[in-house]
Amino acid sequence: MMSPAGFEHGRIVGRICGRLERFVEQQAIGVVTGAETGFRIGRDPDTVRAPDVAFIRAERVPPAPLRGFFQGAPDLAVEVLSPGDRASEVLAKVQDWLSAGCRAVWVVDPANRTVSVYRSQDQVVTWSVSDELTGGDILPGFSLSVAEIFAS
Repeated sequence: MMSPAGFEHGRIVGRICGRLERFVEQQAIGVVTGAETGFRIGRDPDTVRAPDVAFIRAERVPPAPLRGFFQGAPDLAVEVLSPGDRASEVLAKVQDWLSAGCRAVWVVDPANRTVSVYRSQDQVVTWSVSDELTGGDILPGFSLSVAEIFAS
């Protein structure tokens, strides 16, 4: 069992989740989930991952309350790094998400105050605190200042 994340990690996750939730609800374009939501992204063996924040487009959301794990990857997975995370493990997680059909993975790095957006292993853009993070074609019209993510 993994130990719980620290306070700063939780604050950053909460800020991103809150901003995404507000936007997605206003636009009625899908569902945002918080940490600990399991996505089954593989079988034989079963592989379940839980990003810190996820977005699923409305047309992919099951019509009835879903018991158990979501089958497949979210459209967007957000991973907030913890101090003990190793780069190789994070890149493996990003690859798992992308291979399972996730359209983008945001890797939020509190130590460097950056957000790296992965569309593939080779297509990565890193944003710093002077930049505005956008939702691209996954969340058209969404934007969030990277500085706001890390504001105290």
